[in-house]
Amino acid sequence: MPPILELRGITKRFPGVLANDHIDLTLNQGEIHALLGENGAGKSTLMNVLYGLYHPDEGEILVRGNPIRMTGPRDAIAQGIGMVHQHFMLIPVFTVTENVMLGDESITNGVVLDRKKVAREIRELSTKYGLEVNPDLYIKDLSVGVQQRVEIIKLLYRKADILILDEPTAVLTPQEADDLFQVLRNLKARGNSIIFITHKLREVLELADRITVLRLGKVVGSADPQSATSAELARMMVGRSVILSVDKEPAQPKAVTLAVQDLVVRDERQNIAVNGVSFQVHAGEVLGIAGVQGNGQTELAQALTGLRKVESGQVTILGEDTTHANPRKISELRVAHVPEDRQADGLVLNFPVEDNLVLNEYYRPPFAKGIVMNFDAIQTAAEERVREFDVRTPSIFVNAGNLSGGNQQKVIVAREFSRDIALLIASQPTRGLDVGSIEYIHKRIIEKRDAGVAVLLVSNELDEIMSLSDRVAVMFKGEIIDTVNAAETTKEALGLLMAGVHEPGASPQPQTPNAQAETLDEIA
Repeated sequence: MPPILELRGITKRFPGVLANDHIDLTLNQGEIHALLGENGAGKSTLMNVLYGLYHPDEGEILVRGNPIRMTGPRDAIAQGIGMVHQHFMLIPVFTVTENVMLGDESITNGVVLDRKKVAREIRELSTKYGLEVNPDLYIKDLSVGVQQRVEIIKLLYRKADILILDEPTAVLTPQEADDLFQVLRNLKARGNSIIFITHKLREVLELADRITVLRLGKVVGSADPQSATSAELARMMVGRSVILSVDKEPAQPKAVTLAVQDLVVRDERQNIAVNGVSFQVHAGEVLGIAGVQGNGQTELAQALTGLRKVESGQVTILGEDTTHANPRKISELRVAHVPEDRQADGLVLNFPVEDNLVLNEYYRPPFAKGIVMNFDAIQTAAEERVREFDVRTPSIFVNAGNLSGGNQQKVIVAREFSRDIALLIASQPTRGLDVGSIEYIHKRIIEKRDAGVAVLLVSNELDEIMSLSDRVAVMFKGEIIDTVNAAETTKEALGLLMAGVHEPGASPQPQTPNAQAETLDEIA
């Protein structure tokens, strides 16, 4: 049987960049084909060509053995091809139903759009595939994990049998990712064919039937997930051996840098998201915040960085009350922030890369003197940071919105890590990054810790929390239910805490500066 999909010699050029270099790829019916590669390898560009968003400069696309010219996404949809993009294509002020039926307004009950009919189909699909979604809720009121489900339901609603998922787990918790894998296996069992784009080695080894690896726009090899190892795949992706574990010495905690006392924060719907949280972070340590997404971690990080109003309680940074301070004031206290939502809170997408690399310093020397900006200094700093942090961009003058998600993340990390800082608040710092970049960022976080920086790490990646953290505070329903020493706990124990299960006799570590210092001194 011929492949259900075949790409032959696909080549795509942009000014200064050869994004895809004569790429061949096949997809068989009823298989999951993983496309693996580091940030900027050309994975998303290749799929955008397949989906009709880009037109190839060379090559051809065959669907079910027939050459097809994709002039736009409508042609792809007509061929049964659906795509979930790395950054969601949803309208926040529309309901789930309205987003799903968008572009298919022919569905009427004779006079007006038949929303009830579509809502019924959404309920049926969500139940059938384990993607529980309320069709009447607005997108802006949904967590990113649920928004991901809506994107998948959009494909199933349009009866796509060739599914392209571009980094679909980048915004999911490990539990949500496992649920998604089961959905994809169910789809495969029904004859659907899936291209799964990712940079996560565990995912391809667990899920894929075949693996194709891209590097610098070219196919550099393929692998069988039954026999391949993580180290081999990482070497193919990056072109060198990658250290997949974090090498660090015991922490040497010093004075309290960040103190949080009885903090209460509300979410967008005015529900209490952070409920009486207290903790401290010392210079020279990493405190990890673990928890299933939606338990207040996002609101906590936003409140600490001035992006969300504090209802009550107190936040102190370097002895100064910052409870109601704005983001600029907090930044000027030598606080670096890697936000969870890079596009909404970390970048100005229609500004060039060079401007985004100095967003929190552009008004200060050496980038400005009074109201006069020093553009040469900005350009020099941008070029140095792009080179040091391996940001894959045609130039520093390209708008940040034109970069891949992983490279957008690198811009933020480069900006925040390049300053003299006392406190680093990092929310999902490696989201969307490949193994080589993750290795580099992890190394830099530990370097900051060892240089005396206090680090508050918020991550959905349990491996990341355990590898980087000296202590781990677990949030459940807006509260810290326990704080444990990372070296003395297990994934299983943390998983139980994340589910709200507190073992009998266990109690949170004391949060007074002296008690914490003594506990951490014992670890060191």
